[in-house]
Amino acid sequence: MSIVIDRRLNDRNKSAGNRARFLRRYKEQMKKAVTDMVGERSITDMDRGGSVNIPVRDIAEPSFRHGAGGDQESVHAGNHSFQPGDRLPRPSGDGQGGGGGSSGGEGGDSEDSFTFALTREEFLSLFFDDLELPHLVRNFLGEARDHKWQRAGYTASGVPANLSVLRSLRTALGRRIALGSAIRRELDLLEQRIAAEGLDPALEAERVRLRQRLKQIPFLDELDLRYRHRVRVPQPISRAVMFCLMDVSASMNEEKKDLAKRFFTLLYLFLSRKYEKVELVFIRHTDDAQEVDEETFFHDPKSGGTVVLSALKLMQEIIAARYPGGQWNIYGAQVSDGDAFGADPEKSRALLVEQLLPQLRYYAYIETPDDPQRVSPLMHAYSRIEAGHFATCSVTERSQVYPVLRELFRREAAA
Repeated sequence: MSIVIDRRLNDRNKSAGNRARFLRRYKEQMKKAVTDMVGERSITDMDRGGSVNIPVRDIAEPSFRHGAGGDQESVHAGNHSFQPGDRLPRPSGDGQGGGGGSSGGEGGDSEDSFTFALTREEFLSLFFDDLELPHLVRNFLGEARDHKWQRAGYTASGVPANLSVLRSLRTALGRRIALGSAIRRELDLLEQRIAAEGLDPALEAERVRLRQRLKQIPFLDELDLRYRHRVRVPQPISRAVMFCLMDVSASMNEEKKDLAKRFFTLLYLFLSRKYEKVELVFIRHTDDAQEVDEETFFHDPKSGGTVVLSALKLMQEIIAARYPGGQWNIYGAQVSDGDAFGADPEKSRALLVEQLLPQLRYYAYIETPDDPQRVSPLMHAYSRIEAGHFATCSVTERSQVYPVLRELFRREAAA
């Protein structure tokens, strides 16, 4: 039996144990707040923490106190407003007293609230709970971006294991040449003088002194030592673009759009974990397709029929214009209720198979049907696509979002 004791230091006035207990106790309130934040945030802002306001009444706990005990008699001053048995009105919510709570509207009630700051890891954990992701995938998405150690030249200090012998010897050789050059010039001049004037005891003594000075230059000095220097840098930048396609016809209600946003967010978190730079392209469509911003994509209503082919053609045009092959890792994600009519499903399938899928690393289609038992025309057409990097899934609740990306997570986590 082994016992693990966490001795990491907590911040002042904070306790990791108390924080964990608070999160467990009020998990439902936290999950509701996270759901609200998911609806308000953009996909790119999902990967950070946030503040949660919890009403005081939700965290109030019963307590015991010692009363005075015994029988007591007291006389209170009378008043002109109330009689025995009258009910006292609730004070107006003017924010005065009561612990400094937030003020309500005019004539309304005031309610104190408790603000709790969620870290990035805590927010992602609560977000993943709704999606019922396996712990392996949670860790894969939640951990920080990978780094690697990279050579960064040499340094004059370090550990013996990083000693560069060749560089140290080269530095020592340069030092010996620099320190001995002046002595060698004097020695050469002295040799020429001896050759011209003959050997003299004084000249011989000077020659011995100069040779002795040359020998005193150390072969290797501590200043010559050079150590290999390494720095921790992010992985080499690789680029990815994520195309988000969604049917925004009247049949796509807010609940279906919430499922779509969670699906897009999950794929974005995966891509931002794998790539240094991730761009998002939002394409909405009814009977025609438009490239829009995220706010318009999720919240701006639009009426009309459903023509999926228009969105796929616009995606193909954007790839050709802005994301040439070989320079970008291209991913596609499509959400629809599947209601496509006429020849549109077959034309969309043909365009995907023949032109788009060869350029993409992965394409996922999620359908949010009104009747889960019914196979829509679009799902019937897409289900006949046989490609390892293409996936389809029918989703009616949040926990069903993950399976459509399961193979992608499994393949990349094992790589």
